[in-house]
Amino acid sequence: MTAMDTSTEVVPPGGVIEVEAGAMAHGGHCVARHEGRVVFVRHAIPGEIVRVALTEAEPGARFWRGDVVEVVRPSEFRRIHQWKLADSLRAHVSARLPVGGAEYGHIVVHHQRRLKAQVFRDTVARIAGVTIEPEALHAGHEDEPTGQHWRTRTGFAVTPQGRIAMHAHRSAVLLPVRNMPLGVHALDALALWDWDFTGAARVDVATPADGTQPLVLVTPTPQTLADEARLGKLGTRIRQAANACPVDVSTGFAVPGPKKFSPTGIQRITGRTWVHETVSSERGGERTFRVTGDGFWQVHQHAPATLVDAVLEDVDPQPGEVIADLYAGAGLFSAFLSDAVGEEGRVYSVEASRQASKDARRNLLSLPQAGVLNGPTDKVLGSWIKEPERTTRDGGLDGDRLDAVVLDPPRAGAGRRAIERILALAPGRICYVSCDPASFARDLAWLREGGYEVERARVFDLYPDTHHLESVTLLRAAGEVEQTTL
Repeated sequence: MTAMDTSTEVVPPGGVIEVEAGAMAHGGHCVARHEGRVVFVRHAIPGEIVRVALTEAEPGARFWRGDVVEVVRPSEFRRIHQWKLADSLRAHVSARLPVGGAEYGHIVVHHQRRLKAQVFRDTVARIAGVTIEPEALHAGHEDEPTGQHWRTRTGFAVTPQGRIAMHAHRSAVLLPVRNMPLGVHALDALALWDWDFTGAARVDVATPADGTQPLVLVTPTPQTLADEARLGKLGTRIRQAANACPVDVSTGFAVPGPKKFSPTGIQRITGRTWVHETVSSERGGERTFRVTGDGFWQVHQHAPATLVDAVLEDVDPQPGEVIADLYAGAGLFSAFLSDAVGEEGRVYSVEASRQASKDARRNLLSLPQAGVLNGPTDKVLGSWIKEPERTTRDGGLDGDRLDAVVLDPPRAGAGRRAIERILALAPGRICYVSCDPASFARDLAWLREGGYEVERARVFDLYPDTHHLESVTLLRAAGEVEQTTL
């Protein structure tokens, strides 16, 4: 009989228990135990004694979930939460739920970074079976010490009354917002909380780090899309709000495709359907990129330059080398890698999104050594393995070996098929950029099985006040590792 089996206490959702918060886990919660049962506790700090209001507490469940509503013994690293609406203590007093997305806002920033490095280390050890001591770094010296005003990409839900809102954590409950402290100051200038979005399901905002024209994309509800008159009225309200806005702003509709994985269509309302992003890196100089609609771009204002410098440092691209940039998006890494390998080298910018590939072609137009390949990563890699002599003109490697692979997959990771095909191509160096330690650890286990070892790992705090982190890890074939952090 396990310890959990000995628990006879039943505490319903909404009930309050007292626990000591254990280690921070991936996902933004501390692991605690109550009467032998694991409880995932949000808004705590390891070592604190806290009272927890349970949000999920089925009697037969393997674990429960809850939010801190009172701190009995605080950590020395606790501070007043930087965003009132996301503060579980104030939310409890007001008889409401906190919004999700700022679950580290009660922790001083330097300790947030220590915890993120610990989470990365523990998650990799648990899943990949290897201990890595990462370097814990922040995103840029210009970050505010509070951890606020860094997001250039922000998404909101919309209430039935047409006001922007955010969801409570793991809940359908919508909480209207009148500020977003994590967003750059340009977001506040738009005052979107005063716009009428009645008939919309979602609002996504891109506020470029270089201060150029922002873009507001509105996703209509299915009912609005099906009613031409309602859609027209929503468009008119958006146009009027944009014209009255003191900031020059572009607006458009984001229209989901007919199938689950169909690309989103962008329909212009005012201005343009894309934004400019300027990236000034220390190692690669400055470049400007075009990103259409809701295309992927790193959300922290300093993240693109920070990650470009990290990738260039780890990969150390040399003139004439052949490099694959997988999950390349609008071509951020591809552009700087192409500059480094020169016209005698080759960079393959591989991306599944059709619109992102179009942006990449524009962004890489002046670089003849850069080739953009649109398609699922595993299929492109498979074509290289199947036809190794296919010419570069036809998207092949022309018999060349890859000197390096850079991959920055989505949160779900690259997956086994892509990793196996990377291993089959046997690049000299692999630089893995990840926003999720769990999926990275899974892929890392397969890479190590394939003969690669970690030479260097770094954790970057590109999401202050949240539990999210970014890592950049350099791997080489086991016999070629020069300096290991293992």
